[in-house]
Amino acid sequence: MLPNGFVSVSDLFCGLLLDIRYYSSYNFVGSRVDGYEQPAAILTVEAASALRKAAEDALKRGLIFRIFDAYRPQRAVDHFVRWAEDVSDIRMKPCFYPDIDKCDLFDKGFIARRSGHSRGSTVDLTLFDMRCGADLDMGGPFDFFGPLSHPDYDGITKQQRANRMLLRELMTDHGFTPLSTEWWHFTLKDEPYPETCFDFPVRV
Repeated sequence: MLPNGFVSVSDLFCGLLLDIRYYSSYNFVGSRVDGYEQPAAILTVEAASALRKAAEDALKRGLIFRIFDAYRPQRAVDHFVRWAEDVSDIRMKPCFYPDIDKCDLFDKGFIARRSGHSRGSTVDLTLFDMRCGADLDMGGPFDFFGPLSHPDYDGITKQQRANRMLLRELMTDHGFTPLSTEWWHFTLKDEPYPETCFDFPVRV
């Protein structure tokens, strides 16, 4: 059972895809991350309700959301920190940080000891085109460590940038704030727990 104030996004509305990367081994760590006991997307009730409204607008365009991550327990963040401190483990470097030395991940801000995800109102996602049966081309993958992930990166095509801006428009129109370094990352502006990092597992 989830704590009061939290909900499984899939229970609140349908018409989305879950691709919870930290439940799988396809992530920058290379294994399932601590605290991800099920491939579920959990958010505060307020964030999930706002996301549902954004999803309704997306659906009018023939699009649905693919969610990579939502609420993230503090124990998962601690796992990231331990992984980052082990500079010998670079098995996923070619996929996620090919141009950055692992020892620089803290200094460059890619790994931190606290995450907004642990407050329960942040979601990582992209758009899936139901007519084409594929994700919109965002010009770069989820969780790539580098300037390519910046929403305003100028080394992508006009269509890729337009796709990023469409995702941003859908989310900001419904109360989410984007992150300047990750095109996929959005936090509810009026999040209900702005000072609290939770640690219950991802399990519904």
